[in-house]
Amino acid sequence: MVDPMLQIDLIKIYERSFRENFELPALTDYARPEDSKTYGDLARDIAKLHLMYQELGVNPGDKIALLGKNCSSWATVFIATVTYGAVIVPVLHEFSADDARNIINHSDAVLLFVSTNLYAPLDYKRMPSLKAALSLETFSLLGSRDESGDEKSESGEVASIVNSLESVMDERYAGGFSADDINYASYPDDHTAEINYTSGTTGNSKGVVLSLGNLGGNVVFGIESRLHYRGSRVLNFLPLAHAYGCAFDMLVPLAVGSHITFLDRQPTPKVLVKAFAEVKPALVLCVPLVLEKIYKRIILPALNRRAVKVLRAIPLFKKIVYRRVCRQLTETFGGEFEEVIVGGAALSAEVERFLKDIGFRFTVGYGMTECAPLISYTPWREFQLGSSGRILPGIMEVKILEDETREGVGEIMVRGVNVMKGYYKRPDLSEEILESDGWLHTGDMGSLGEDGKTIFIKGRYKTMILGPSGQNIYPESIEDRLNSHPYIAESIVVERGGRLNAIVVPDADALKENGVHEDLHHLTVQNAVKEVNKRMGAYERIANVEMRDEPFEKTPKKSIKRYLYR
Repeated sequence: MVDPMLQIDLIKIYERSFRENFELPALTDYARPEDSKTYGDLARDIAKLHLMYQELGVNPGDKIALLGKNCSSWATVFIATVTYGAVIVPVLHEFSADDARNIINHSDAVLLFVSTNLYAPLDYKRMPSLKAALSLETFSLLGSRDESGDEKSESGEVASIVNSLESVMDERYAGGFSADDINYASYPDDHTAEINYTSGTTGNSKGVVLSLGNLGGNVVFGIESRLHYRGSRVLNFLPLAHAYGCAFDMLVPLAVGSHITFLDRQPTPKVLVKAFAEVKPALVLCVPLVLEKIYKRIILPALNRRAVKVLRAIPLFKKIVYRRVCRQLTETFGGEFEEVIVGGAALSAEVERFLKDIGFRFTVGYGMTECAPLISYTPWREFQLGSSGRILPGIMEVKILEDETREGVGEIMVRGVNVMKGYYKRPDLSEEILESDGWLHTGDMGSLGEDGKTIFIKGRYKTMILGPSGQNIYPESIEDRLNSHPYIAESIVVERGGRLNAIVVPDADALKENGVHEDLHHLTVQNAVKEVNKRMGAYERIANVEMRDEPFEKTPKKSIKRYLYR
């Protein structure tokens, strides 16, 4: 049950953290460690932005858009906006200029912080609600409008305010900025803090409206679970514009005094391994793709060597082999983490089983943007294979909306502190997903464990296929088994003419490494699908294979746009 007495006051959590951790390191950009900021530096930058908001006439509740890659200034703008009482609108830097502009306009943003290299294509004239656009790197003015609405860039009242901020700060805090100067106003937990867009196109714009309480529910759980703690180290490489990375790579760490290093470069495997070794994070947030690639490209080929196969057939030597693999994998992630939390998508059942067998410290969580994002989580020692963790105690509750044909399986419904307020300007969509009594339709199909708290996800409601004899077929489950084959990079299972078809993208690198000639790639993959079919029930077997050489088109969150291939 949700704790009815839970009062969070997220802004005061940050006020207290910044005061208590004033001298501790807070933010570091990986490429520029010499420019690291302490919590005191961060608090001073926040005070400077608060002063600018006041001078520019920004009111609590006004929207401020934020567009750029992860970095210290990104975190500073986010926290400064939330603690001011304004509404932050993160925009994923991978969106096209048109999509980013759609979000900025749809959100009614009055200010825009943007990476300088992304600014020009947006075309300031086409964003009429903006009072000003500022550089995310330097907080300098990029564009503004005067009172008549005419565009200004280097002159006018806005330019004067921005350019004089540092001198005004020096006057305001003549004796130097101290921990005693950190005082933020309080707002109720239902005050809107963020609008997080799940897409950029005008027709599909879904701005998830998140309150201080929604963000705070995640933060309080993170604090109480000690996911981060005072002095712990964080390596952020997941997009902060997404709720998962934002909550547990930034919001929770800053609430307890952690030191965040932002990987401000492309997170290639080589770059990641080097950064993990240097930062040695205490917690690793990971998407399934990272672990699955390591398993398929590195671990599986090593385990399939003849000598290793012989050793694995002997129980004692199998333990030694697995212990060594676990140790090497642990070192890959820096060696000093408490656990790796996998989220954002389903983890392959084969990979999950192997990681459990070798004793790797990992767990799988479940969430969605509409819950800011966390719904369920279990510490790695208590993690059950195939599950997505337990519903957050005192914060969320869960039920299954089942019918007579599904035998305990149905749509997962959740309710509680983390559930969004609705979709911005889309009451129609809000009514579809939110019941009047607060229950949220997740769109995921699943069941609950014997404890009534542990969630087991089967697939998406919209993708479920009804078999010839009434069986519920979950394409994601079949795709998981297909994608586990070394020669298959990714796949989609669809129904066509009452039969299951698999659209398959071969893993060209794996085929080449194993000496398969390019002319035989398609035939080899078709045989791979036949192998997988042997391990599935008759109603789940693939009747036809469609080959595709190019990767599937994906959303900015790297989910396949399934609707394009049905």
